[in-house]
Amino acid sequence: MSLTAEYVDRFEASRPRLEAIAYRLLGSAGEAEDAVQETFLRWQAAGVDHIEVPEAWLTKVLTNLCLNQLTSARARRETYVGRWLPEPLLAGDPMLGPADTAEQRESVSYAVLTLMERLSPSERAVYVLREAFDYPHREIAEILDITEAASQQIFHRAKKHIADGKARTEIGEAATRRIVEEFLAAATTGRIEPLVRLLTEDAIAIGDGGGKVPARAKAFEGALAVAKFLRGLFIPAEAKRALVGGTAEVYLWTANGDPAVVAVVDGQVVGVMCLEVTAEGIAAFRSQVNPDKLERATAQWAAADHGEPLFSV
Repeated sequence: MSLTAEYVDRFEASRPRLEAIAYRLLGSAGEAEDAVQETFLRWQAAGVDHIEVPEAWLTKVLTNLCLNQLTSARARRETYVGRWLPEPLLAGDPMLGPADTAEQRESVSYAVLTLMERLSPSERAVYVLREAFDYPHREIAEILDITEAASQQIFHRAKKHIADGKARTEIGEAATRRIVEEFLAAATTGRIEPLVRLLTEDAIAIGDGGGKVPARAKAFEGALAVAKFLRGLFIPAEAKRALVGGTAEVYLWTANGDPAVVAVVDGQVVGVMCLEVTAEGIAAFRSQVNPDKLERATAQWAAADHGEPLFSV
């Protein structure tokens, strides 16, 4: 059936919230957009005059579409080439959703999105709806067709998994920026010792190239191994330029609310390295270099006032 302008407008008013939910559930902006579009098609076919609470109906349909997608995604990721990492979203992207509380900001951080890959689809759904969007357990239970008690149990289990995975002392924004600036200064010196001092002993560096761009499938582990990798990464080299199609300009930016190093060649984002900064030092470097997962970042970058690069490689 065709929708009136009123019902189209009602859906469009819900779109930003639906996209933010879907992105947190799926870790992919493209898949989130597809899920929201499918929700619209079902809204169009449903006979919306009979829907008593449109926002609840839309959330239920979207969440269940994402749950189905998560189940099939697990099978696909078993055959994914290399390490699978979420699609990063640069500062200002509306799909990042609400960021009014610490819980909302953390739920979309790159570190937590990566940790959520360990959760079952139902744990991920309950965690996102409760932690990021403050849905009461009664509504979550209705969305997922479970009991309210089950929703509470699943949430506590999911939250514990996330907390166990982080297990680091968080620090303020000013201290984080200072550490990141020191890291970038050290990375360009070609010396190992200053880098090692800024990393945690068990620091890791991982990358996702999707089989399209070289990225080490096995993580670099330990401060020394990570420091050696980073030193090589930031040293200019012709082979590196040939790989990315030219000289990469390097910027300090924000992705998913956390500090990130963005590499850009002729206006195209070719890499986003998300840093997990703790009071003990930088604990993780997660690099997205799969071009399929950087298209949205490139579009966002083109609209941003990003100033001059820090350096080029």
